[in-house]
Amino acid sequence: MTQATQDNPAVAIIGGGGTGCALAWDLALRGCRVSLFEQGEFTSGTTGRHHGQLHCGARYAVRDRRIAAECLRESLTLRRIAPETIEYNGGFFVAVTDDEAAYGDVFISACLAAGIPARDLPPLEARRVEPGLTPSVRRAVWVPDGTFDTFRLPLSFLAAARRLGASLHPFASVSAIDLRAGRVAGLSWRRADGVERRAAFDCVINAAGAWADSVAALAGGRVPLTPAAGAMLAVRGRLSDLVISRLAPPGDGDIIVPQRGLSIIGSTQRRADSPDGLLPLPEELDFLLRRADELLPAFSAQPRQAAWAAVRPLAGLADGDGRAISRDLALIDHAAEGAAGLLSIVGGKATVLRAMAERAADQACRYLGLSGACRSANYRLPSWREFYQPLPAGSFTPAEPGLELAP
Repeated sequence: MTQATQDNPAVAIIGGGGTGCALAWDLALRGCRVSLFEQGEFTSGTTGRHHGQLHCGARYAVRDRRIAAECLRESLTLRRIAPETIEYNGGFFVAVTDDEAAYGDVFISACLAAGIPARDLPPLEARRVEPGLTPSVRRAVWVPDGTFDTFRLPLSFLAAARRLGASLHPFASVSAIDLRAGRVAGLSWRRADGVERRAAFDCVINAAGAWADSVAALAGGRVPLTPAAGAMLAVRGRLSDLVISRLAPPGDGDIIVPQRGLSIIGSTQRRADSPDGLLPLPEELDFLLRRADELLPAFSAQPRQAAWAAVRPLAGLADGDGRAISRDLALIDHAAEGAAGLLSIVGGKATVLRAMAERAADQACRYLGLSGACRSANYRLPSWREFYQPLPAGSFTPAEPGLELAP
C-alpha cells in the first residue's frame, strides 16, 4: 500500500444487513474509505425478517452467562445511540405449567448473576399489567427486554456512514474477490442492470450472514455455519405492550413481540439446505398459532397480517436443527487459506450488531496497521430518515462527524 492508502485504506463490506451497516459506520469513523455491497435491498436478508426483539440477555442467561451479559450491555448502548428506533417496553417471562414455574428459580438466579435485573410478579399483578395474558399464568418474571425496528436501526448506521463518504451499493452482487500474492487486491460486482464493475480494496469483510460461505468461496475460503430456518407469523392488533416469552429453556414458538400495531410470534427452527426462496411450512404456522394462544389466548382469532421465514446463520457445524449451537459470533481470518485481508463474521444476535461490527473492525484495522479505538458507541446516530435525504450541509470528518455525543 502507498502511504496515502495506509492512512486512508479502502475496505469493502459484503452484506447489507445489521452487522454490515454497523461495520460501515465503525470503519468510516476510523478513517477508512468504505464501500458496502448488498445483493438485494439493504436489510432484505435475515436482518429484515426477524421479529425485532431487543434482547436484554435473559433468554440466554441460564445457558451462556457471557452472551447474556453482552446482550444487556449492547441493548443499553443501542438505547443511548439510537433511541428513535427502540421501544424500551420491558418483557415478561410467563410460566403456564408447574414445571415452568419451578424453572423460574433457576432463571432468576442466572439473570441476576449476569447482571440482568429480573423480578417476580404475582400472576394477578402480571395480568393487570397485561390483561391479555392467559388466566393460566403460574408465574411471571419481569426483565428489561425491548423491541427495535429491524429496518430503521440499520438505516441509521448507514445514514451516519454516508456523512463520512461511505459508498453504498444495493442490488450489487459480488462476483469475484481478487487476490494477488495471497492477499486481497479488490473485488468485482454486478449491478442490477447487468453491468460488471471492479475496484481495488485493501481489505474485504464478509458480513453476508447465511450467504457467508458462498462469499468466502470466491476467494477459496470456507465459513463453517449451520443454516437454521425459522418461521414467524404476524397478526393485526397489539395484544401486549411487553415482549411475552415462555418461562422455559429456549425453544420453538416461545416469544411474542409487539411491533407497532402488530403482534409477532416466533419462531420455529429447522435445518435449511439454502437461504434462498424460503417459505414457512403450513404445519409451522399451525404450531405457532397454538403456542401463541397458550400465552395470549386472543392471538389466533386476530386477522393475519403476514407469515415469513428466514435463515439464522449459526456459527459452526451441527447435525439436526442447530438449536444446540451457541449464539456467539465467529470471526474468521482467511489468511491461512491464501486470502490475507479477507475476514468473515457470522453468528451472534441482532441485539449485538454494533459489538459484532466492533470486533470485525478491530481485526481489520490490525491487518491494515491502523490505530485508534472504536467510537461507534460514542455518538447518537442520525435519524433513519436521513438515509433517504440529501446529505446535510456541512463538512464531516471522522474527528467531527456532526453528531451529538450519546448520553
